[in-house]
Amino acid sequence: MVCSCFNALLSRRKHRQHSEQETGGFSSDKNVRLISYDELRSATDNFHQSNKIGRGGFGTVYKGTLRNRVEIAVKVLSAESKQGVNEFLTEIDAIANVRHPNLVELIGCCAQGSSRILVYEYMENSSLDRALLGLNIDDTSKLNWKIRSAVCIGTAKGLAYLHEELEPPIVHRDIKASNILLDSDFAPKIGDFGLAKLFPDNVTHISTRVAGTTGYLAPEYAMQGQLTKKADVYSFGVLVIEIISSRSSSKTYWSGLGQSLLEWTWQLFGEGRIKEVIDPALQEYPEEQVLRFIKVGLFCTQASAGRRPSMPQVVEMLSKPMKLNEKELTPPGVVGGSLFMNNYRVPKATNSSNTQFNESTTSATAVASASNPSFLTQMIPR
Repeated sequence: MVCSCFNALLSRRKHRQHSEQETGGFSSDKNVRLISYDELRSATDNFHQSNKIGRGGFGTVYKGTLRNRVEIAVKVLSAESKQGVNEFLTEIDAIANVRHPNLVELIGCCAQGSSRILVYEYMENSSLDRALLGLNIDDTSKLNWKIRSAVCIGTAKGLAYLHEELEPPIVHRDIKASNILLDSDFAPKIGDFGLAKLFPDNVTHISTRVAGTTGYLAPEYAMQGQLTKKADVYSFGVLVIEIISSRSSSKTYWSGLGQSLLEWTWQLFGEGRIKEVIDPALQEYPEEQVLRFIKVGLFCTQASAGRRPSMPQVVEMLSKPMKLNEKELTPPGVVGGSLFMNNYRVPKATNSSNTQFNESTTSATAVASASNPSFLTQMIPR
């Protein structure tokens, strides 16, 4: 009996030593949970197709259940990183410290052999695109204005945290409906925010230089590779218009003229028909607030990155009743579209001699100073 117990103890010690060798000496003093490949394989029924819940440029996602009955989302990374195991885990450790109510929580990871797997909290209502863009018709009717506005504001707060409250800041690079996940109460959480940190620019599912998704790419990033926080602001603006319209930015058939969603929205805005953007399924909503959200989306997607607000400014524009100065709006930049070709290189400001937003300014009211475009004219009493 003593011999048997000793052998079991020795076996566990060897297994632990073997695991530490596989993970480059990475041990439990780091702020991240290491989960073995065998446990994840068991949790997902050997990564069975029936448990597959998503697929993106960086990998395939499976639903799983750990031994303690906690449900998880298991992302098996497909992109080949040049990082070694220890480098990968050090990056993971940094991301594990990033906590915010509107960011999907990283539970742990696996880095055994060639496997690079991220383990996230499981989100009961899947991704926003499934609920919003017709992938699940039954869910679309559940998205009343209260939920949609909360998704917009929550996502904006998550991005503002990544941009302004972290050092160094994180630029997400791939804000889109499928990367906004919804919990049991339809509260939004940004997913895949860690991938922006884990993978260099030359690892992507779009090209060898630019990471992101067609329809959400800021023109200066798509065409010139200029990646700043304002690229995320642009993608967020597209997302807001998708949320309000229940239309996809990746399709180009709005108005029957082969226009992108942004081009169509801008045209309706110019013609005074902006209400036509609103999803007909929205039966009851505060018109003034919904129209303000659409205009915020247009402010975020202006062709000139310098004219776009920062994410803290966006949070304030969405959260507080205010009247926006529409005269300051310039056309959006649309990659491959007529608006992009006509307005990206020399966007015409309508009413301001200085077109630069101050990135450090977080107050929407402060932006109404002489040194910034005055997109806010007055607060509207509640």
